[in-house]
Amino acid sequence: MDNSLDKFGKFLVENLRDSGINHFELLLKAQWKAPALQSIQNELGELSDSQTETVKKAFIASIDSAIHDFLFALQEQADFKNEIRIMVDNNNIAELSDGIHGESYSDDGWNAKYSKYEMIE
Repeated sequence: MDNSLDKFGKFLVENLRDSGINHFELLLKAQWKAPALQSIQNELGELSDSQTETVKKAFIASIDSAIHDFLFALQEQADFKNEIRIMVDNNNIAELSDGIHGESYSDDGWNAKYSKYEMIE
């Protein structure tokens, strides 16, 4: 059953955390061609290296916080209402953990195992 939990963690990290951070890094490099992104790319390009690093840390901290809050809400659903379930290999992933919102963290958590990007400390 741990395999189902890790499958979900890998999917979440790759398709939400890393995807979001990668999008942000491409904004910093002004790689996007979409007209709606040109202004923000220009503004980001005017930042100093120190400011860029601070903004990047804030972005990663924000995305990690959003993932944590989403997983906490999912755990609360499983513990009380059980109206919303995410199933992997016929297993409710929230029921496989004693606190799914903590699975991303630690030296052997999902972010450490599956993310291309380091955690912000």
